[in-house]
Amino acid sequence: MFKKILIANRGEIACRVAATAKRLGLQTVAVYSDADANAKHVQVCDQAVHIGGNAPAESYLRWERIIEAAQATGAQAIHPGYGFLSENEAFAQACAKAGLVFIGPPAAAIQAMGLKAESKRLMEKAGVPLVPGYHGADQDSKLLQHEADRIGYPVLIKASAGGGGKGMRVVEKREDFAAALASCQREAINSFGDAAVLIEKYVQRPRHIEIQVFGDSQGNCVYLFERDCSVQRRHQKVLEEAPAPGMTEELRQQMGLAAVAAARAVNYVGAGTVEFIVEQRDGTMNFFFMEMNTRLQVEHPVTEAITGLDLVEWQLRVAAGEPLPLQQNQLKITGHAIEARICAENPDKQFLPATGALQVYALPPCSEFAVSPVRVDSGVRQGDAISPYYDSMVAKLIVQGDTREQALVRLDAALAATRIVGLQTNVQFLRHVVGSRSFAQADLDTALIAREAAVLFEQEKVGLPLAAASVVAHTLLQEQAGASAPGWSDPWARRDGWRSHGLTQRHFELEFRDERHTAVLDYLHDGALRLHLEEASAPLHFSRSAAGIELQYAGQRLTVQVERSGEVAHIFTARGATQITVLDALAHAGEAPAEGGRLTAPMPGKVVSFAVKAGDKVSKGQVLAVMEAMKMEHTIAAPAEGVVAELLYAPGDQVAEGAELLKLSAG
Repeated sequence: MFKKILIANRGEIACRVAATAKRLGLQTVAVYSDADANAKHVQVCDQAVHIGGNAPAESYLRWERIIEAAQATGAQAIHPGYGFLSENEAFAQACAKAGLVFIGPPAAAIQAMGLKAESKRLMEKAGVPLVPGYHGADQDSKLLQHEADRIGYPVLIKASAGGGGKGMRVVEKREDFAAALASCQREAINSFGDAAVLIEKYVQRPRHIEIQVFGDSQGNCVYLFERDCSVQRRHQKVLEEAPAPGMTEELRQQMGLAAVAAARAVNYVGAGTVEFIVEQRDGTMNFFFMEMNTRLQVEHPVTEAITGLDLVEWQLRVAAGEPLPLQQNQLKITGHAIEARICAENPDKQFLPATGALQVYALPPCSEFAVSPVRVDSGVRQGDAISPYYDSMVAKLIVQGDTREQALVRLDAALAATRIVGLQTNVQFLRHVVGSRSFAQADLDTALIAREAAVLFEQEKVGLPLAAASVVAHTLLQEQAGASAPGWSDPWARRDGWRSHGLTQRHFELEFRDERHTAVLDYLHDGALRLHLEEASAPLHFSRSAAGIELQYAGQRLTVQVERSGEVAHIFTARGATQITVLDALAHAGEAPAEGGRLTAPMPGKVVSFAVKAGDKVSKGQVLAVMEAMKMEHTIAAPAEGVVAELLYAPGDQVAEGAELLKLSAG
C-alpha cells in the first residue's frame, strides 16, 4: 500500500478520498486554486500545494503542475476524484511517465471509453445492446442533420467526449436540430475541448440504471449491483438510489454480466460505472448501453451503503496491485439507500445556479463519509463561499433503511433538518420530489420532474400566516433576550408594548413572495398577544425550546427555526421552509419602482453569444443571449415585446451578477 497520495481535485470528493486515506494511515496532499486557498479539502489533508488561478483551466486542469506537486511532496500516487482530469488519458499517461501511480484505469481503457462513438463500436463488438444511432467520425452538420432525420425524432445529441449531463440536447422536431447542434457543440468545446457529437434515438419513458464494476490487475472483475439515477434535471442527476426499484434478480444479473463484459473488453482496472438506458414497455424492461464512466461516480455512496464496502479503499488497494477484496459470490445487497444532491441553485427559475456565502450551514445529525443511517458528504463549512468557478453541488445527503419506504422517511426528515442561509438551494425542491406520487411509488423515468412539475415548482408549504407569526415571535424573543442582558438598559428602548393605559398596537411591514403585507400585533391588558394579518386574526403564543420556537397561531401548532440575514428571515419547519422580509419603513420610504427595459445577468458568468442586434424587434420569451456559468449554458429571454436599443457587452465578456446586458425600448 502507498504511504502518501496526492488528491488532484477539490471540494467534497477530495475530502471523501482524504477520509479513507486517513483511516488507512496514508498521508495526503491537497492541491488548490486561488479561490480555494482556505477550502475544507486543504485543511483536512496533511499538506497542500497551490497550483494556479480560479478557473479550472488555470489550476485543476493543469496536470503538469499537479505532477510537479506530487513529485515535490513525495507522493507515490495520484487520485483524480471525479470530473476535471479523472477521465483524461493524457494525464494518466503523464503520471506513469513520471513514475506515479494513477489511481484509476489504464490510459488505454480511458481512451477507449472516453469517446462515446468509439465506445459504442467496442460494445457492439462485445455483444452489449445499443440504442439505434449515429456514432461516426464525420461531423459535417448536413450529415448529422441527415442522420437525425433517418433515426427519427425525437433524437438526443450528445457530446462524444462528454459526461455529467453536459453537451446534451433533446431535439423534438427537424427544424430545431441546427440550433440545438450548435449549442451542444459550444458546450462540448467549453467543457471537454472537443466538439464531436453522436446522435441517438431518444428512448421514451427511459430509466437511467447504471452498474458499478470493479476490476483488478490480476484479471478479476465483478459488478457491485445497480443504481437508479432516473430523477434528473437538465440531464444531470438529482436523486440516486440502490438497488433500483422493480429490478428482478434475472435482469440484475443480465445487466451485471453485460457491464462486466464491457469492462473486460477494455481490460479494465479499478472503479468504473457502465450506464444503461432502460426502456419500459408493456411491463418489461429492455436495456441498452449508454456509456462507461472510467472513474468513481458522484453517487457511489449508495452502493457503499447497500454493500457495506468502502469503494475508495478498493480503489487504493487495486491501484497498489492488490487483488479485489471480494469475489462476485461474496457480494450481497442489504437494505435500501437514497442520495440527494444539495445544489446552489433556484429550481423555480429553471435551476439557475446561485453563488454566495454559507451564512448558516446546519446539517442533520449524521456521519461524514461513512456508512450510517444518515450520511453527509460535503466539502464546505459554514462561512465558506460557493463561487461561480466550479460545480454548484454543496453536499450529498445519503440515507439508508431496511426498506425503500424507511429510507424515504429518513431522507425527508434529514432534508427538513437541513438549514442553509446565504444563497438559494434546492433543499425544498428535493423534499417536494421525495414526497411526489411518482417518486414515492417508484414510478420512475427521466421525465419524472417534468411530469410532476405541478407539485414540484412554486410550492409554498408554510404560507404567509405562519411565516409572519414566526418572524414576529422571533423578533419579540430577540428583544426580550436583549432587554434581560446583564447591565443597564434604557427603559425607553423597551418594545414589549407596556403602557399605563389603553390598547397598544405594533405594526410589522412585511414582504412575502414579492407582495407587501402589514401585520398588526395587539398587546392586550392581560399580557396576551393577538396578531392580525389580512383576513386572519388570532391569539399568538410562543416560547423558546431546544428545538427552536414552539409556535401556536390560527389553529396551527408547530416548531420553527428562524435565521435572520439582514431584513430577510428564513423560516424552517418540518412542513417546509420559506423566506419573509421585515421591511424597515424608513429605509424603504419613497422607494421607486424597478426601471423597465433592462435585462441583467441572473448570475456571474461569461456572455457566450447574442441572438439579436441593436434595432431588432423582439417578442416576449424570445431568446436574446446565452450565458455560461458553472459549466452550463443558460439562455436569457425577453421579458416583454420591444426593440433592442443597445448591446452592452460582447461575446466572451465576463459579467457580474446583476450586470445590465442590453437595453430594450418599447416597440
